[in-house]
Amino acid sequence: MSQSITISETQEIIRDNMDYTLFSWSKQKGIAPIAVKYARGVYLYDYDGKRYLDFSSGLMNVNIGHGNQRITQAVTEQMQQVSYVTPSCVTKVRGELGKKLASITPPGLTKTLFTVCGASAIENAIKLARLYTGRHKIIARYRAFHGASYGAMTAGGDPRKLASDAQQAPNFVHVEDPYCYRCPWGKEITTCSRECVSHLERVIEFEGPGTVAAILMEGESGSSGCIKYPPDYLQKVRALCDKHNILLIADEVMSGFGRTGKWFGVDYHGVVPDVIATAKGITAGYLPLGALIVSDAIAEYFNDRVLWLGLTYSAHPVSCAAGLETLKIYEDEGLLENATSMGHYIDEQVELLKQRHPSIGDFRNTGLLGCIELVKNRATKEPMAPFNAKPDEMVIMNKVAAKLKELGMYTFVRWNYIFIAPPLCITKEEVDEGLTMISEAIKIADEFVN
Repeated sequence: MSQSITISETQEIIRDNMDYTLFSWSKQKGIAPIAVKYARGVYLYDYDGKRYLDFSSGLMNVNIGHGNQRITQAVTEQMQQVSYVTPSCVTKVRGELGKKLASITPPGLTKTLFTVCGASAIENAIKLARLYTGRHKIIARYRAFHGASYGAMTAGGDPRKLASDAQQAPNFVHVEDPYCYRCPWGKEITTCSRECVSHLERVIEFEGPGTVAAILMEGESGSSGCIKYPPDYLQKVRALCDKHNILLIADEVMSGFGRTGKWFGVDYHGVVPDVIATAKGITAGYLPLGALIVSDAIAEYFNDRVLWLGLTYSAHPVSCAAGLETLKIYEDEGLLENATSMGHYIDEQVELLKQRHPSIGDFRNTGLLGCIELVKNRATKEPMAPFNAKPDEMVIMNKVAAKLKELGMYTFVRWNYIFIAPPLCITKEEVDEGLTMISEAIKIADEFVN
């Protein structure tokens, strides 16, 4: 007589997902995903009742926190009117969202092409720059990720593109990063001559200024390690763009919409880009939506020229409704101010953690976009796992990540980085809860300090 085997609801859900769906950036065997049943505020809850503190806001996109029913209501009301129209038609919510964006963007950027996500915003920014300038080259940084489509992936220097490198898009040129903790020129920020800028200037000269359509920079660095720009770096990049009539594209996909404590990362630097490509926080991840926001000069250029850009789901009414309500929530709940306040608090608390944990080499943070960099030796800065670490080089950090999950934290751990980017609605008590978990997990890394 055969004996039936009973599996739990959690096991069944995970099994169906493993059997019938594919997982990004991962081997398909040996993974142990969290089966999320529901989410509220800064927490995820699985089917077994375990609670996880979401310390990376999903993928740095759930800025307003989980489960806000104002979005549900706005989306429902829009779907009761109309769920889809072609982009050649207009809806009330499309115009309202465009108008709202124009009120929070840097001066002179008032027109938006709505896309589907961050990668599609970047792709269209690249196309737009080439259409507008008649040039073809795009200069971007090595330690940056701009999306997973071919153009966006090639523009970034992130090693996730290497598996597909044979098919990378042409006419992208990369430059070194202003990575002050690991300066490529061996300088200190207080005494350097901004070699990172003169390096960029030389690359422009070598490539031919008349061939460069745009320089693509993140508003604030994200998943490549929250690399902090020197205070005047973006201003000097802007000056180079002006000198050579090159467009400056700001990738605000991750750093936009309050993540840094301001509407956009570039707002910290006193710089007005020609183009902003953004997504993530525009709907806080509740629905897919991206945006390409352009200067008035660029918008005017296409008044009598065809704008050869388009997407089936551009300005999707339901996504626009989610976006408009999300922007209202940022203001109504004071989330930008809270991001600034909690960011300062986290800075203070991580400084205290440094005193207890010799493996903390550096902490870089702007608002609520930060990461701890773990090292084996503070003097040599030998990383706990190297850039683009192989599986056998991730043993220590994998143990740290597993401990965080065991303790009830969901966050982004990559190479020797632990990211701290919780929803902007987080409280001091919730920050303390998260940092206590991180402190406990980092004890594992401390054992490998030499």
